[in-house]
This record gives sequence, C-alpha cells and structure tokens, in this order.
Amino acid sequence: MSGSYTSALAQELAPDVLDRFLRYVRIDTQSRRDRASSPSTPGQLELGRILVEELRAAGLQDAALDENGYVFATLPGRSDVAPIGLIAHMDTSPDAPGAGVAPIVHRMYDGGILALPREGTRLDPESMPELVGKVGHDIVSGSGDTLLGADDKAGVAEIMAGIAYLAAHPELPRPTLRIAFTPDEEIGQGATLFDIERFGARCAYTLDGSELGEVQDETFSADEVLLTVRGVDVHPGQATGKLVNALRLASRIVAALPADTLTPETTADREGFIHPTELTGRAARAEVRFIVRDFDDQRLADHLSLLEQVAREVVGAEPRARLELEVREQYRNMRAVLNQVPEVMDAAEAAIRAEGIEPIRRPIRGGTDGSLLSEMGLPTPNIFTGGHEYHSVREWASLQDMAAAAAVVVRLAEVWSSRDGHGR
Repeated sequence: MSGSYTSALAQELAPDVLDRFLRYVRIDTQSRRDRASSPSTPGQLELGRILVEELRAAGLQDAALDENGYVFATLPGRSDVAPIGLIAHMDTSPDAPGAGVAPIVHRMYDGGILALPREGTRLDPESMPELVGKVGHDIVSGSGDTLLGADDKAGVAEIMAGIAYLAAHPELPRPTLRIAFTPDEEIGQGATLFDIERFGARCAYTLDGSELGEVQDETFSADEVLLTVRGVDVHPGQATGKLVNALRLASRIVAALPADTLTPETTADREGFIHPTELTGRAARAEVRFIVRDFDDQRLADHLSLLEQVAREVVGAEPRARLELEVREQYRNMRAVLNQVPEVMDAAEAAIRAEGIEPIRRPIRGGTDGSLLSEMGLPTPNIFTGGHEYHSVREWASLQDMAAAAAVVVRLAEVWSSRDGHGR
C-alpha cells in the first residue's frame, strides 16, 4: 500500500480493509423506496449472507442473518464491562445508479484531476476541497457511471477488518462487542426493525461518517412528505375548459417554494431545507416527494407548514383539483439522547486520539441509523469512514482514512475495556 499512514496499526489493517471493500461494493445492494418487505432488495440479503460467513470464519460463531435482513454477531470480551455495539448499513442509495459497480484504486494520488473512464465523470480538487488533503493517499472511486458504495460499505469493511483483527489477537483488551449490519438505511428504515433487546449493548457506534476524525452526536430531524395532486383528464383535443392538469399543478407547487433559501444548495451549517426529490405522474394524477430537514424540531414544523400552505394555495386556485398530503416521520436529532450519556462521546474521542487523530465534532446534515436507535434507547453516535461525495457517481474514499477508521474500532475496544460498567 502506498501513501501516508495514520499509524502502524492502520497500515497493518489497510490491505484487509481494501480487499473487503472491493468485494462488497461489487454487490448491488441499492435499497428501494416504499418497500414491501425487509430488506427492500435481494442484493442486501446476498451481502448479509457473505458477512455472516466471514464473521463465522473469523470465529464469531453466533453470526446470523435474521428474518428481516439484519446481520448480528458477537465477539466475546470482558464480562464485567457492558457490551458495546458497532453498526454499519449494507444498502446503498437509490439516488444514483448502483448496479455494476467497477471500483478503481488510484494509487499515490498526485493532487490532480482524476478522470474516470465512463460518462466523462471527473474528480476535481477545485470543486472537491477534501481531495486536496489526500495527496499521497490511495483513492478508491467508481468508474464514473455508478455510485461507489462507500456509503456505507466503507463502514462495513472497517468494522469487519477491525473485528477480524481483534478476534485474531485475543490478548488485546476489549469488552464484549456486538456487531450489526442493517438493511434499508438509505430509505430511512434501517433501524425500524432493529431488535435492541437482542442486541444487548449499553451503547453503539455507527461507522457512517465522512472526513477523517469526524465524530458526530447530532443529526437533522427529518420528515418525508408525499403530495398527491388529482386533476381531471380529458383528451387534449377536446380539453378546452375541461382539463385540469395535475402534473402542471404539481410543477407549480415546486416552483412556488423559496428558491434562494430553504434549499440544500442555498443552506449550510445548521440551516434546514425543503427538498423536492421526485416528481412523477400524468395529467390526471401527479405525485411530488419531498424531504424536509432541520436540526430544530420547531423549525422543522415551520418548514412543513410552509410546504402545506404553498401546496394548498396552488391547488386551491383550481377548485376541480384535489390535494392529498402525507407526512412520514423519518428520524429525530439524536443530540438530546446523547447529551445524557457524555461518556459515550468521550470514549469515541479518546479512541480517535489514540489513533493519533484530533477528533472533529460537527453535526451531520443528514441522518444515520443512530438517529432512530438513540430515540429507541440505544445511544449511538457516528464515526468517520473516509468516504466522500455520497449518493453520486463522483463518490470516492481514501484507503488511508478507511484504514484509520478500522484502527479506531480496535482503539475503541481498548478504551471501553479500561472503563467500568458505567463507562468511567
């Protein structure tokens, strides 16, 4: 492996992390919205079965795939310290093509533009400032026409490599570690069927972040909104005074929303947004999907009220049209839960520092399985993975940063092993 290393441990783990990652991303695990069963797609079961086999080969004999597509396993450790959980999700986003991933390893990145072989896709440090700091790293990308799958197969590979290392070195200190790989996180369903009682951990950590050193205890609060507009369909040659075009009305709703604020492209830091993600339909019936986000629940409610007001005004101007509005709660900001157990974040930061990295505590402009798991009673902050440009054909990851995340798994076990049952 070329490039710079965070530590000797990360250097040792890097080949295993890369080998696993390149295997996992080739399996199509894209989740599907409006799932009829869990998981929403069969590829997630395929990856789950592979992970179970690999966990058992590493010595975790209880590894199993449950009826809902969740992988659970245990690495035994100190019996006088409460178990700690490690979690990543197996699915990839439906927002970009996900089948036929052909990963490329760009050794010893030189700081220039990486021209990918398909669709003219380029990784340009001028528009991707995170690339600037990765000179000398080994960069893994897709081929330009699919996402890579670092979100979250980087996290899966890092946990697997870290656990395999710990299993092969029983002399290293560790509490009992509970491992879970979840389906359908990208459609907001990753934790809905998670059996916390069976998991049996006092807290957990998702590896689902991005930049080296990130550790996150705060996410957006999130809702999905489905607007259905029903019009009156008539043959267009005989439509004068009769046609009510639902698709046109739905388009007007999107156009009537603020464009210079409250959008993902015009907001940053702690600002929320209303984001149309899909518009489909015909003249008789059209649907618009939105995701609505904010760190503050009251501001989230205000955004929902604005969206409803705009939709009712647009559709209300045509009395023959009808509007249906459905709000689906997705997850809530996990900070309130994590503030009650500061030792959980303290341990994550201690593990990152033990790897020679300064922790970066920042909110996630998104969510993780930890959002809902924390609300359900399992405090679950988020740790970096080394991936970037998620949900796009420009997705990439630094091998050195992925190896550092795997090393943090090992350090985290050591940190918790040194504490008593209350995390002190």
